[in-house]
This record gives sequence, structure tokens and C-alpha cells, in this order.
Amino acid sequence: MRLLRGIFAKVDQLLTGRRAVNDELFDELEELLIQADVSMRTTTMLVDDLRQEARWDRLSEVSQVKTRLEARMADILDGSHPIGLTVSPAPPTVYLVVGVNGVGKTTTIAKLAHRLKKQGKRVILSAADTFRAAAIDQLEIWAGRVGVDIIKHKPGADPAAVIYDSIQAAKSRGADFVIADTAGRLHTRVNLMEELKKIGRVVERELGRPADEVLLVLDATTGQNAVSQAREFLAAVNVSGIVLAKLDGTAKGGIVVTIKDELGVPIKLAGLGEGMDDLEDFNPKEFVEALFEPS
Repeated sequence: MRLLRGIFAKVDQLLTGRRAVNDELFDELEELLIQADVSMRTTTMLVDDLRQEARWDRLSEVSQVKTRLEARMADILDGSHPIGLTVSPAPPTVYLVVGVNGVGKTTTIAKLAHRLKKQGKRVILSAADTFRAAAIDQLEIWAGRVGVDIIKHKPGADPAAVIYDSIQAAKSRGADFVIADTAGRLHTRVNLMEELKKIGRVVERELGRPADEVLLVLDATTGQNAVSQAREFLAAVNVSGIVLAKLDGTAKGGIVVTIKDELGVPIKLAGLGEGMDDLEDFNPKEFVEALFEPS
């Protein structure tokens, strides 16, 4: 998995070599984790646990602290959630994608459509973020570039009606996937919730099951703002997974641990660059290993 390289270089440097395992070490570690975009809450929990383990198990080597830190981070990220996206045995599989404008939502949809098309799947994009004409136009451009069909209505149309037409088109054309661009703004939680509920009812009525995934796209480079944004969406939408866009050298990496620790929602996909192939299943174990790899 191509992920971040050397993001935690200073942490790795701190926990490598010969130095005493003492309060000074843990104070420095706490500072570096916060600099790496791990939240204060998550940092305090990690460092307090490490301090306690160091006392109980009489750790004397910094390498032992590093091993424990990696294990604790992997535990936070792993949980019991399966890696990758849910795929329905009865097509079409339907993914609803939410996230504020500017986080990389439309690009993420295009990358996902591209990946599925390369696997030989037939994909339909659904322009159900009808609030802005620009959102519809942008998705149409990406559909053309990727070479997949798109279903759209006029700006201001009912998003649920777009979803309905998209599912009908998928059934008639034998499509495997419908990827819907939905709610690109929070406006009010009540309106957002009602909009998504209506879309959900349409999906369930037409397929006999809920949407297979409701994916929230977050910009990994925005740090703690991404956590705040996620909380707003989670208060209104039943999110099944998170997609972290822009998780490349410009992101500090610690935000990934914070998102999973504080929100409890599995991270399903990672956008690692600008290219169309730069979208991968998020693998917690490989991510933690990559965090501590030397540059």
C-alpha cells in the first residue's frame, strides 16, 4: 500500500537509539504527537497508557516504547471492521457519498468509478447534489473523462428523484454500481437529515435494502477541522465509512488516528495523490507501519 512516508519522522527519531525511558521522554512524545495532528484527547490517552505500561513492565529501552505505541495505534485503527467497501451480491451496489464542497468529494467519486471500471464493472454516476449547478457540471466532466454514464436533473431538482432515475437506469442497463454525489453542504442538520432519509427510502424501496455504503469524504490536510466537520455530518447522517482525501505528504498523518479514535467510524478508503489510480483501500496495519518508516 502506497501511503505516507516519514510522517512521524520526529517521533521515530525520538524513539530510536539509546536514551532513558522517563517523564522527559513522554513529555517530548506528547508534544510531537500533537504536532503530527493527533488530537489532545487521543494523545493524552496514548501517552498515559504508555507511561503506565513503562512503569508496570519496567521498560528500559525506547524501542520498547515505540513498539507499544505502534501496537496501540494499530488497535485504535483496526477495530472489528472489515477492510474495503461492501459490495452487494444483488446489483446494483449503491454508494451514497457526502461531504462539503472542496474536500475532494467529486474527485474521489471519479477515482472510485475509474477503479471499478478497470475491474470490468459498469458504473453509473448519480448527480444528486442538486443544490449547485457547478457540482452537477463537475461530475458530468468527470463522467466523460472516466468513460461512465451519468444521470442528472436540473439544478434545484429533488435529489431523491435523481437517485430513483439512477437506480432505474442501472437496472435497465445492467450496471453493477451506482455512485451518488449527494449533500455537498450542511445547511441545517434537519434539512440534511430529511434529504438523506428520503434518498434512503427510495434506495430501500427500489432495491429492497439500504444503500450499501454511506461514505463521508474528509480532507486529511485540514487536521482537526476535519474532525469537527465529521461530527456535524455524523449528527445528521448514518455514515458507514470515511474516505480520507489528500492523504499524501501534505497531511501529517496523526489525524487518521484521531478520526477513528474520536468518531468510531471505519476509514474505508485513502486518496493518496492527484492521479486517477491514487485511491486505495485503507489498511490499518500498513498505515501504522508506513507512519514509522524512515523517509
